[in-house]
Amino acid sequence: MKSLSETWFAEGRIDFELKKYTLLAYLQEVNKHFDANKLYPQLADMVFHYNNIVAFRENKKHLQENFPKRLTGMQMEKLQVLYEQLIQDDEMMQELEDIIHYSAAKIQKTIRNGTEIYEFVEDKISINPVGIIPLDTREGYFFLSAGDNHQTHVYHYRLSIFEKHDEKYRSIRTLFLDERQRTISNTYENIKAELIRHWKDLPNPAVYCIETDLKFPVDETLLPVAKRSLVKFISEAA
Repeated sequence: MKSLSETWFAEGRIDFELKKYTLLAYLQEVNKHFDANKLYPQLADMVFHYNNIVAFRENKKHLQENFPKRLTGMQMEKLQVLYEQLIQDDEMMQELEDIIHYSAAKIQKTIRNGTEIYEFVEDKISINPVGIIPLDTREGYFFLSAGDNHQTHVYHYRLSIFEKHDEKYRSIRTLFLDERQRTISNTYENIKAELIRHWKDLPNPAVYCIETDLKFPVDETLLPVAKRSLVKFISEAA
């Protein structure tokens, strides 16, 4: 699937009809993924593009401070030059304003479609500690089990804290380790014990099981939602 460029709305010919159909073609593809219950990376891209055009509309004179950090310096410079050119052309500036106004509404509607799926999945996920949880929960493992089978995806996770606008946020990095078959004799506790024996640098890890009855795509939906839910769960427990 071909994505929109970060500055798609301001590239090439500034023409409302052209940009409209460019956007609608892209959103049609995004909604196909949502219809298949595949959220990522499409939902994250939608949020990025929405924040991007809103930042341009509301903060044109402060692009460097307000645009999402994914943009490169060259892209930022191009947008700044574009604005300086357009501010002298009322007709062209109005055309761009129309493009942004139309696009913001369409993208926002698509984001709502994805968010509804996200919230549905989040509501169907349960998280429970496996054994005793140590005081330090910044690093450990989690098990992801989906559907009605006993296959369990095993992941290592590491939490980090970063600050943005004087607020602290937690991010999570994960690494897929293995896929295990749970049985009466191979429980979550047994899998945890095997991990401790194999990875001796984590002798007392925090371990969680994340379960859902849904049979949604793991990498595109269940794993991203599970990761965010785990960060929330650990933060609230702390």
